[in-house]
Amino acid sequence: MGTDDPSPGVGGSVDYAERARDHLGFSRWWLIVAAVLAMAVISPYQYVWSSIEGPLANDLGIPLPQLGFVFTLFVIFQAGSQFPVGWWRDEHGPRAVTLVAAVLAGGAYYLLAYATSVWQLYVLYSVGAVGVGIVYTVAVNTAIKWFPDRRGLTTGLGTMAFAGGAALFVPFVRVNATVGAYGDVLRAMGVIIAIAILIAGFVLRDPPESWYRTLDEDRTVGSDADYSSRAMLRTWQFWLMYAMFVGVSGAGLMLTAKIVSFAQAMELDAVTATLSATLLPLAGGAGRLLLGELSDRVNRRVAMAVSFSLCGLGLFAVVEFARVGTTLAFLLSVVVATFFWSPQYTLFPSIVADYYGEARSSANYALLYSGKMWGGVFGGAVTGWLVTVTDWSTAFGIGAALAIAAGIAALGLRAPAADGDASERHRAVSGED
Repeated sequence: MGTDDPSPGVGGSVDYAERARDHLGFSRWWLIVAAVLAMAVISPYQYVWSSIEGPLANDLGIPLPQLGFVFTLFVIFQAGSQFPVGWWRDEHGPRAVTLVAAVLAGGAYYLLAYATSVWQLYVLYSVGAVGVGIVYTVAVNTAIKWFPDRRGLTTGLGTMAFAGGAALFVPFVRVNATVGAYGDVLRAMGVIIAIAILIAGFVLRDPPESWYRTLDEDRTVGSDADYSSRAMLRTWQFWLMYAMFVGVSGAGLMLTAKIVSFAQAMELDAVTATLSATLLPLAGGAGRLLLGELSDRVNRRVAMAVSFSLCGLGLFAVVEFARVGTTLAFLLSVVVATFFWSPQYTLFPSIVADYYGEARSSANYALLYSGKMWGGVFGGAVTGWLVTVTDWSTAFGIGAALAIAAGIAALGLRAPAADGDASERHRAVSGED
C-alpha cells in the first residue's frame, strides 16, 4: 500500500510488550484492565439514561419532555471537557485528573437521589458528564499510548466496556424503577462508580519520553512524527473526519437516546422496548471490540467505510420492521445498527494516532471527539424537533442517511504524509509558518 493508504499501527522489530514491562515493572495489559473497569462503571450516564428518565420524571412529578435536555447537556459536557483534560493528561499524566473524575462522576450520580427539581438534574448530570469525559479520554488514550502495535484491539476493549458495562445496570435499574426504591438504586450506583474509578486511578500512568522516541525511530507507516493540535487542525483530513464523526455520532446517539420512545411510538410492546434498550450496550460493546481488532489487520479507512454504511442500512431496517410490527426483525436491526455504529469510538482514536502520532493523542483525539457535542444535539434536541414536525420514521431515516454519508466520505481519507514533501511536513508538525 502507498503512503496515502497506510497500514494500521507501527512496524519494525521492537518488542513493545517487553519494553513496556521494563518501564512499568508489570504487564502493560494491567493498564487496560484498569481502563476497562473505569469505563464500565461510567456507562450508566449514557446508556442507562433512557431507563432512568421515566422514574426521575415520576419522582419529581413533571412531564417527561422536560427532561429531554438532560441527555443533550450530558453529551455537550462529556465531549467538551475532553480537550482541556486531554491537554492536561498529555502534560502531567493521568492519575490526579482520574481521581478528580471519581469525585465528579460518582458524587453526581449519588446526589441524583436527592434532586428535587429539574435544574438540579441539569447541574448534576452536567457535573457527572465532566467526570465521564475525564475517564473516557484517559482510558482511550492509555490504549493509544501503550499499544502502538494493537491500538484497534485495546481501544476496542475500553470503549466496549463503556457500552457493554451498562448491560449490567439496565435490568437492575428497570426492575427497581419505582419511586420507593429509586433513591437506593442511584446511591448504590454512585458509590460503585466512585470506588471503581479510584482503583483505576492508582494503576494508570503514561509512558516516559523515551517511549515516544522509540516509536519515532521504529515507525515505518502512517505519520512519521507527532503533530501538535494546531498542526493537526491545518490538515483537511481532520475536518473531513470531524464531519464524519458528527454524522455517525448523531445517528447513533439518536438511537441510544430515543430507542425506547421510538418503540413505544411505533406501538411495540413493553418487553420489546426493554429488550431494545438492553441489546444496545451489548451490541455496541461487541462491535467496538471486534471491529477494533479487525482494523488492526486491514486498512482502517475501509473498515470505517463499511462499518458506518452498514450502520445506516441497519437504521433504515429498524424503521421498516418497526412500521410492520415484526418484533424479532426489529430487535435484530437494532443490534446491526448499533454493532456498526459503535466502532466509531474505536476507529477514530486509532486513525488519529495513525495519522498524527501518539505523544499528543489525548488532546488531538479530544478535538475530534468534540464532534460528539453536535451529534448529541442532533440525537437529543434536533431529533425531538424532527419528530414534532414530521414523524418518527422520517427522523430516524435522516439519521440513517447521515451514517451512510459518513461511510462514503471515509473512502476519501488518506494520511497527511501524502500531502507534501518532508520539509513541508516538518513545518506543519513543528507549527512553523
